[in-house]
Amino acid sequence: MSSPPIQWYPGHIAKAERALLEQLKRVDVVLEVRDARIPLSTHHPQVDQWIGEKGRILVMNRVDMIPQKAKEQWIRWFEERGEEPLFTDAQHGKGIEAIAKATQIAGAKMNQRRLDRGMLIRPVRAVVIGFPNVGKSALINRLLKRRVVESARRAGVTRQLRWVRISDQIELLDAPGVLPNKLTNQDAAIKLAICDDIGEAAYDNQRVAASLVDLLQSSSAALESRYGLAIDDLTGESYLKTLAEQKYKGDVERTARQILTDFRKGNLGAIALELPPVEG
Repeated sequence: MSSPPIQWYPGHIAKAERALLEQLKRVDVVLEVRDARIPLSTHHPQVDQWIGEKGRILVMNRVDMIPQKAKEQWIRWFEERGEEPLFTDAQHGKGIEAIAKATQIAGAKMNQRRLDRGMLIRPVRAVVIGFPNVGKSALINRLLKRRVVESARRAGVTRQLRWVRISDQIELLDAPGVLPNKLTNQDAAIKLAICDDIGEAAYDNQRVAASLVDLLQSSSAALESRYGLAIDDLTGESYLKTLAEQKYKGDVERTARQILTDFRKGNLGAIALELPPVEG
């Protein structure tokens, strides 16, 4: 199935990125939120450069959507690289306390440096950054214990940068999702589309659903138990067509949308689309 490469860089993202880089100068701690199903594909290549020497808290959201074994593999992989990932399910409020605590610890270090220089202590300024729709707004609302930021399971809801006060100790900057201006890695772009972490206008549902089926070859039981059709030696594309004929009156587009919706809602079970790369 040949269709043009996935590219999605709405105008508001370019504008938001410029504003974010300006605000980052005032920030002490960066909460980088990634999608636990695709931690590598939801890492913005320029984040390390933007953060520089600032404190970073690595948040893996949607932990409820991956198997426990995958979570343990990612913890080991990140720890080997000197990072400690914190896993959350912002939708249901799990893992939020650890994020608040890590932010306060980072803030205490910042204020100690201020005191050492004879300056007054002040609230820690944190920013939440990540791709669109990885759950940043849901995380902020959980940290605030009230809904102040519009949150929806679709990309591009947050358009403006704004500061919200979490407590006397923490001020948080809610930033719109940031994306690389060119999605050079099309495998990653496909995974972003599967997980609904980029806008729907950017991709072809049938191509993306066929790619999902191909990725699920190793967890094919999930598809068979949901739709009653085994993958066996079918390609993603032929699986879609066969399923469409069996269940959806030959409507391949409807079939593709159904498979993507089922995956995104967790109806196929807990599935990690990425596991740590094997260093060879």
